[in-house]
Amino acid sequence: MACSGFLLILFLCSHAAGNATLFSSVALFQAYADMLHSHPLIVSMFSKGLLLVFIIHIVTGALLFLQNRRARSQGYKVQRRAVKNSQASATMIYSGLTILLFVLLHTYVVSFGNHKTIGETIVNLFSSFFVSIFYIVSFIGLAIHLSHGFWSMLQTFGINHPRYNSFIQRLSYLMPIFFLLIFGSIPLLFLFGTGQ
Repeated sequence: MACSGFLLILFLCSHAAGNATLFSSVALFQAYADMLHSHPLIVSMFSKGLLLVFIIHIVTGALLFLQNRRARSQGYKVQRRAVKNSQASATMIYSGLTILLFVLLHTYVVSFGNHKTIGETIVNLFSSFFVSIFYIVSFIGLAIHLSHGFWSMLQTFGINHPRYNSFIQRLSYLMPIFFLLIFGSIPLLFLFGTGQ
């Protein structure tokens, strides 16, 4: 779960960097997309690898969810916990399903849109108020998912120590906020007519 999550975070970093070109212009974003697709073999291998990582992450997450539910099926006689689960931790499966729905719809629209270029598809997508709101809500779901997932991944890798645990905790909030600001600002850019 941690390894696939780490690879997906790396993908988010590269995707955020590419999408950030939209803050300059749609033409620059289109040039970036054209440059990527001028290497079809690399794109194909990367896409298949990313799909495999997504499947591993989803299947592992579902198995962990079911395993945890089975372990709690008897319930606890004592309801007080020494450490309270965060809201993000308690809703990982739901934020994960939100992300899955978003990825499926986003991939379908971007891959099979009725427009000639990806730039035209983006402009058309974010000219719709409801589509923009759907994207923003999905990115909020992503930020919630990452806030626990990032922390949990670091714990799994053994990256914890009393000396810098407070920094890790801050980072587990800052990193999702960073992605939310990058991805969430793009629909707003077009919604308010400042995208070009």
